[in-house]
Amino acid sequence: MKLTPLMSLLIILSYSTASLAKGTYQTPKAFISQALQTSTAKAKVFWLDDDAQTVIENILAHKFNKMRIRYWQKGRETVWILNEIGKESPITVGIHVKNKQIEQIKVLIYRESRGDEVRHAFFTDQFKAAKLNDDLTLNRHIDGITGATLSVRALTKLSRIALWLDAKIQNKD
Repeated sequence: MKLTPLMSLLIILSYSTASLAKGTYQTPKAFISQALQTSTAKAKVFWLDDDAQTVIENILAHKFNKMRIRYWQKGRETVWILNEIGKESPITVGIHVKNKQIEQIKVLIYRESRGDEVRHAFFTDQFKAAKLNDDLTLNRHIDGITGATLSVRALTKLSRIALWLDAKIQNKD
């Protein structure tokens, strides 16, 4: 069967729309440098004990098969580069915590075919100054985005984890 120009165009459009939402919006290294305002931040490691593993798995509502999480710290500020599955693929998110509240959250790499609206400031600005309640929920409501429900949930879960981890780090100091 010979492809007509219209059939070729339809094939190209079907492939391009599936990849429209995917992208790298900022490298983790650039986010860390920008958030902590230094290019020399060295990674530290938070080793997960059984309690930490349980808390993280409760927030995620699934298994978390890691023994450690890397983070960057400058004084009382921490930066976490975390991943969570949206619908099918990981979303890489940078979370900057300062004074036990979210200073900034940014989608760094988005691999899903749709739902990338979560990368825009109109959505991520909702997390600014969010804190963690005693029951490990955020102290504010995060509005969803139609068609991006799983991505919204992923960013909300990761923000809760980053705040919990930051509290653990700050309590050690």
